[in-house]
Amino acid sequence: MFNREVEMFVFDILVAILKIEDTSKRYTNVEDLLYNYNNWDSVIREFEIIGKASKHLIKNEIISNEYQKIVDFRNKISHEYFGIEAAEIWNIIHHNLPEFKILIVSTINSIDKELKKELTNSFIEDNKYLNFIVKYLEEMSL
Repeated sequence: MFNREVEMFVFDILVAILKIEDTSKRYTNVEDLLYNYNNWDSVIREFEIIGKASKHLIKNEIISNEYQKIVDFRNKISHEYFGIEAAEIWNIIHHNLPEFKILIVSTINSIDKELKKELTNSFIEDNKYLNFIVKYLEEMSL
């Protein structure tokens, strides 16, 4: 298996959340998002990343087992994609994701200062073409 610092998964989740937020804010309702297949698929893919990364965080006891529901949701959208209810995705984006983002940011802020700086710089470099991510990470590192 690819050997990564487990803390990188926390940043993976944050970046995925920021992408979902950026994409979904362009829409006032779920139908418009759903009917734009590029953006819909993008959101679904970012949820898959969040779920997979959460699995690693739970395994390494960085987040509690109560977040297994995120992993289960990832499995549902990955394997039962025709059974995905658009309204459920919309609800998660607007009601559950903001709370999870707070946990993730708090977790990042608890990382050793030097490692946090190194990871932040790495994720800024990896996402340099996405100004909203760069800006968020830079502000977070102040």
